Amino acid sequence: MNRFLLKAILVLTVLVSCLSAISQQKTYCNPVNIDYGYTPIPNFSEWGRHRATADPVIVNYKGDYYLFSTNQWGYWWSNDMLNWKFVSRKFLRPWNDAYDELCAPAIGIIGDTMLVFGSTYTKNFSIWMSTNPKGNDWKPLVDSFYIGGWDPAFFTDDDGKFYMYNGSSNRYPIYGVELDRKTMQPLGTRVEITMLESWRYGWQRFGEYMDDTFLDPFIEGAWMTKHNGKYYIQYGAPGTEFSGYADGVAVGPDPLGNFQHQSDPMSFKPGGYARGAGHGSTFQDNYKNYWHISTISISVKNNFERRVGIWPAGFDKDDVMFCNTSFGDYPHFLPSAQAAPASYNPPAGGNGAFTGWMLLNYKKPVQVSSTLGAYSANNAVDESIKTYWSAATDNKGEWIQTDLGNVSTVNAVQINYADQDVSFPKEIDTIFLGKTIGLYHQYRVYYSLDGKKWTMLADKTNNKTDVPHDYIELGSPVRARYIKLENIHMPAGKFAISGLRIFGNGNGAKPGPVEQLIVLRTEKDPRSAWIKWKPVDNAYAYNIYFGTAPDKLYNCIMVHDANEYYYKGMDKFKTYYFSIESINENGVSERSQVQEVKQAGNQ
Repeated sequence: MNRFLLKAILVLTVLVSCLSAISQQKTYCNPVNIDYGYTPIPNFSEWGRHRATADPVIVNYKGDYYLFSTNQWGYWWSNDMLNWKFVSRKFLRPWNDAYDELCAPAIGIIGDTMLVFGSTYTKNFSIWMSTNPKGNDWKPLVDSFYIGGWDPAFFTDDDGKFYMYNGSSNRYPIYGVELDRKTMQPLGTRVEITMLESWRYGWQRFGEYMDDTFLDPFIEGAWMTKHNGKYYIQYGAPGTEFSGYADGVAVGPDPLGNFQHQSDPMSFKPGGYARGAGHGSTFQDNYKNYWHISTISISVKNNFERRVGIWPAGFDKDDVMFCNTSFGDYPHFLPSAQAAPASYNPPAGGNGAFTGWMLLNYKKPVQVSSTLGAYSANNAVDESIKTYWSAATDNKGEWIQTDLGNVSTVNAVQINYADQDVSFPKEIDTIFLGKTIGLYHQYRVYYSLDGKKWTMLADKTNNKTDVPHDYIELGSPVRARYIKLENIHMPAGKFAISGLRIFGNGNGAKPGPVEQLIVLRTEKDPRSAWIKWKPVDNAYAYNIYFGTAPDKLYNCIMVHDANEYYYKGMDKFKTYYFSIESINENGVSERSQVQEVKQAGNQ
């Protein structure tokens, strides 16, 4: 074999190896990295355009995952839950050229057919059907679904009967009705399914701090799941603009009757980088593991500035439904044949599909090329999706550099873009209601041991896709102290970052266990409790786990830079159990001993 041929084979081998490493990415990180459309609310244009979607539904159809959400002029599909392909589609009435928003859509499966229906209070929105949604092949099943429904959800039972649930109100409940699966006419009168009881369940109280502020709480976003012969109606509450936006669940013996609330929300994420986990849906992957997708709140430019996140979910041995959001915005493993369902459905909360890769640069030193006004560099590493750094321009060459503090093992990088001074040509801006095709980001990421000699970590100078929450899992970990992100091209607005997040291991000591956990339940309002603990010297955050049984601590609150938390979301009639762990860039401590907390006066 001549030397030229041998060299060519070696080069080809390296290329194949690199492509294989890229294609075999095994993890993802919330928020989900899809090409979110810009706001459909022009009344807020003085704040500038911003990305938003919410109310997500994922269905597993013929082995692929289909994602629909609010006001996107289309939908996405994926075969791996990582790479999402957008299908542009305006679900118009067949007899009218006017635009109908596909807001909080219902997606149903009857046999081999997918159904789509958008929220409406009117009686003339079509139900669409397809056996080839990947090919954007749709036709109307019902020209005008006359009973309508806001925040609707479809459910097909094992016996073939078909149901719709709907409701979005701070006065009225979630309703349910059986439909004729051929005509979509109601069979009987709709019935009340469930209603909020914030007087009992504290997490249902309206307000950022569950304060029962100026409005009553909203119940919305129904979704039905059947498991072991029981029916689990899920619902969002108390308001989409709050960090405590969550999905509750009530369990019943049949699709339309006698539902009883589980005490705590099923999907709940009030702390961490990306907060909120309400109004979503539950689905199974191709390996029969359960997942839950729901809405993440930003609510800075307006109340409806939102994203979506996916978390492992499931049912325990007692048929209690739960969603695991602990470390819910850190890297998690994607579905795979090698992952046993138990790893996604831990018996006592646990970390589920969490990779164990830690955040390496929380509030670590940052340098930037320029800064616009008060949008300071530190905002890019403060673990808040609500704040961001902005460069003075969108020019090629603007950059941000983060110092990890010491040489660390880097496994992944997440780049979360923010919307600063976003605008479009006038002829586009006046009709800009959902999606502009052809937007893209381009950038380079470098790493260094000393901040002087730099090596390319990721080169996306030729990228032609829109990646507002781009996530890069490295084929092989690297040793680095500094990570630098350099702008090449922005789709719109200035070069602005709400989170440059580096994941791996700091190669130092894990934090020690938390001592002196105290939970004092409020005497006059047993829905609330003051939680306090002794700070751990080398911890930057804590996970508080809680539940209504010592082996069911399914909910988690991540707390940064504090050693106390006032939690107001308990069931006033139940005894609670709490445990806590500390977190730093090197790992997680052992959890504290589970502490029983009865109602005040019954301690």
